[in-house]
Amino acid sequence: MDWTRSETIALASEQCTICHGDGLRYTPVKGKTAPCNCVLRSIFRACYARFRDCVTKEKQISIVTLQYCESGKGGGRRVWGRRDEEYVADFSLIAKRTLTEFEHQLFRFHFLLGADWRLCCRRLNMERGLFFHSVYRIQQKLGLTFRELQPYGLFPLDEYFGGKIQKALASPVEESPEEFTNVTVMKVRALGRPRLQPPLRKVA
Repeated sequence: MDWTRSETIALASEQCTICHGDGLRYTPVKGKTAPCNCVLRSIFRACYARFRDCVTKEKQISIVTLQYCESGKGGGRRVWGRRDEEYVADFSLIAKRTLTEFEHQLFRFHFLLGADWRLCCRRLNMERGLFFHSVYRIQQKLGLTFRELQPYGLFPLDEYFGGKIQKALASPVEESPEEFTNVTVMKVRALGRPRLQPPLRKVA
């Protein structure tokens, strides 16, 4: 996928010596750009913060939502789901499938179980410098995966929790079902205060 500066500049670090706050870095391929590592780490931290919020939230606060999914031309269905529990499961499974065995072991100790660098170094028999380099590498790898995961990524979070999944034609000319592409449509909120509509009394 293509990364734009308007998307990465809000996530980039102003003190980054590679992108200098733009969020994009140039690759060896001429004319090609890629997201900076500081942007990928910011994406991971945002997803991880939402993961911790979903895990520590009281169970009675979690609600069931009705999601509308279009299955094709002129048809659709509605499914019930628990977005918080689904996000926790997706976050854990994606990390397990993306990371190596050693990286996932460190990810589980440090991010899931909350062990600090001293306990992780003692448990995994590693040095402090190697620990922090491995943590940065895990954050960058998962941040890229969370953003570029197809067909639906974990980031941006508002699309994951508030979007509507439907299918749209790639071109008005193409009518083959194989040409359908999955898109996510966000809810549009009306500006200003909602208009009150009191019930009307029936006049005899």
